[in-house]
Amino acid sequence: MSVADARKPVALLARAGAARDRLREALDAAGAQVVLEEDPTVLDAGTLAAAGPQAVLVALEPAVEDALVALEPVLESPGLLVVFDEADLAARRDGWEAQRWIRHLAAKLHGHDDVLPPGREQDLVIDLQPGAPATPAQLHAEDPFDTHLAEAAARAEALPEDRPGENLPEPAIAAPSPLAWSLSDDAAAPAFERAGREPPPLPDFSRLELVALEPEGTDDIVKGAVLVIAGIGGPDAVRKLIGALPAGFTRPLLVQLKLDGGRYDNLVKQLARVSALPVAMAMPGDAVSAATVYVLPQAVGIEASDEGLAFTDGDSELVASLPPAESAVIVLSGADPARIDAVLALATRGGHVAGQSLEGCYDASAVKLMAAGGAELGAPAQLAEQLAARWS
Repeated sequence: MSVADARKPVALLARAGAARDRLREALDAAGAQVVLEEDPTVLDAGTLAAAGPQAVLVALEPAVEDALVALEPVLESPGLLVVFDEADLAARRDGWEAQRWIRHLAAKLHGHDDVLPPGREQDLVIDLQPGAPATPAQLHAEDPFDTHLAEAAARAEALPEDRPGENLPEPAIAAPSPLAWSLSDDAAAPAFERAGREPPPLPDFSRLELVALEPEGTDDIVKGAVLVIAGIGGPDAVRKLIGALPAGFTRPLLVQLKLDGGRYDNLVKQLARVSALPVAMAMPGDAVSAATVYVLPQAVGIEASDEGLAFTDGDSELVASLPPAESAVIVLSGADPARIDAVLALATRGGHVAGQSLEGCYDASAVKLMAAGGAELGAPAQLAEQLAARWS
């Protein structure tokens, strides 16, 4: 097989301009063969299918989004790889950033995870060990609790306390005023006795029964959520995960996907096309509703209270804010490896954690750490099935 035969057939869908020119150059550098290059606003599904691409690269912009609806029968074909890029970012990307994007595009097209420049070693070395992660007790084995007990006993003598035999004075009870005294208790007798009549019959309590009181509105309180973490290569995986969730899924989904251009409104529109659940933008101050997909922009956090979950301003680690027993974290392509310690810690406290399988994963650095920590991996559709079985 020649080198030309080994190049992966790719369809480039972009409007004419600088973005399409840059993406064509990137595909050539990434080892792809462009079998179709067309403006998606004038392209029909039959022409796209007839080109026989194994992957499709789409330059997203507002004028293109509506046109993609007509192409969905082909874009959703099994085995077809679809990669989205922001058109305005593609037009401006150059130098080191352009080379970095080409390496990630090549990894996505050819199914490997080597995204480092030539001549560089892989920085991440994973030492897989059998067994479950260490428990909190094992992690604190070098800091026994007996030391703290001994310190408390030593300081107890200096603390104030109530000692036996020291009676506290009781508050005096004031005697009634002599003006309130009476030699007869007739005034205190019931009216029916003063009138010489029989007492009235008692009410019939035979039909009364005790009913347990329940707090009102507890069924509407959101007790937990599913946090989806992704990055480079993540939009495809997020789309497949959410598209596989049933309409009866009850937990809210919080999607944290870092976008270079910050076009989270576009991501909301893209996910709404494939989701059986409503999709919304997370806004600080809003309560988190059940059975809803939320896209979280940067610097939006969550907090838990007796009234449920709510969005807040802040960039603190969301994993630590989730109620463990009622929540889950799904790690997809491009997630930040620095967050995996917090994810695995959630699992030790009863949370459900899982990661995307290595096959088809664009950037698997964080996913490999999940596997090393004992987390289960699966394709996005399989991860959706696990969530649905737990909370549908």
